[in-house]
Amino acid sequence: MIIVTGGAGFIGSNLIAGLEAKGYHDITIVDSFGTDDKWKNISKREIRDIVDPEDFLTYIKKRSDSIEIIFHLGSVSDNSEKDADKIIENNYRLSRKLWRFCANYDARFFYASSATTYGDGTNGFSDEETNPNLSKLRPMTPNAWSKHLFDRRCARLAHDKAMKAIERRPKQWVGLKFFDVYGPNEYHKGLQQSLIAKIYDDIRAGETAKLFKSYHPSYDDGAQKRDFVYVKDCVNVMLWMMENPSISGIFNCGTGKARSYKELALNIFNAAEKEPQIEYVNMPEDHRKTYQYYTQADISKLKAVGYPHSFTSIEDGVKDYIQNYLAHEDPYL
Repeated sequence: MIIVTGGAGFIGSNLIAGLEAKGYHDITIVDSFGTDDKWKNISKREIRDIVDPEDFLTYIKKRSDSIEIIFHLGSVSDNSEKDADKIIENNYRLSRKLWRFCANYDARFFYASSATTYGDGTNGFSDEETNPNLSKLRPMTPNAWSKHLFDRRCARLAHDKAMKAIERRPKQWVGLKFFDVYGPNEYHKGLQQSLIAKIYDDIRAGETAKLFKSYHPSYDDGAQKRDFVYVKDCVNVMLWMMENPSISGIFNCGTGKARSYKELALNIFNAAEKEPQIEYVNMPEDHRKTYQYYTQADISKLKAVGYPHSFTSIEDGVKDYIQNYLAHEDPYL
């Protein structure tokens, strides 16, 4: 059995589609749905079971002998969330419990970390698991800190000889630092959607694309840069790691190339076959202190372990996303 927490969410539902395409069907989803259209993310998939998050730990304890791998993609992912207790319970304590479960019952463990753990980028974007590298990172939000806290714990348990003697580790464990992911099935995320999903309908209607002004002297308006990674590439990384069980560790999941928001917007206009019209608007005050002006994944470690696939450029990714999903009445994967 394969367990996917957050399985009805953005990355989770894309992973399930990828698993299904590979012939895996014994998949259990752990998620909640609410009253919106989130259920449509998995409406085309074959699912073994759907488990409420409140019942999750009880569910896996009763089936400990049949669980092969847990993809722990469910978490508090909103960087504007202020309730640190809620964040720690979901992003750290639950992750620790799942690590121990997988270690004790011979299951493999994948979990979602984040590029937000790198803070403002001053200390680089290396995914090396050494204490000197991890200890210098300065996340800027409670959510980013919780992800970083778990990264550090996993690295310590995996590499510190004294800790390895105290607590077992799963036979395979992989933490993926997802950068700015975009693609189909992100529609339920509201303000957390990618820029593409947010402004495509406006652009198609002939309206102006609104981008945030820059408040950093080194970046002009629209020149803020991120590593935009297509969700299908994230799925490819997870599936490849799954098929290579000897590989464990923390890995960046990005393209390795930073692109500006203006470039991204121009590609949206191009894919929508509209003339570019861009307006720069004020960034909310509470957003300015934690805004990342530049991210770029260092993927040398991923390549060093043998990952063979290239990453999709924003030109090709935006075109595929818009023309094969957003432009259709049914935009779901």
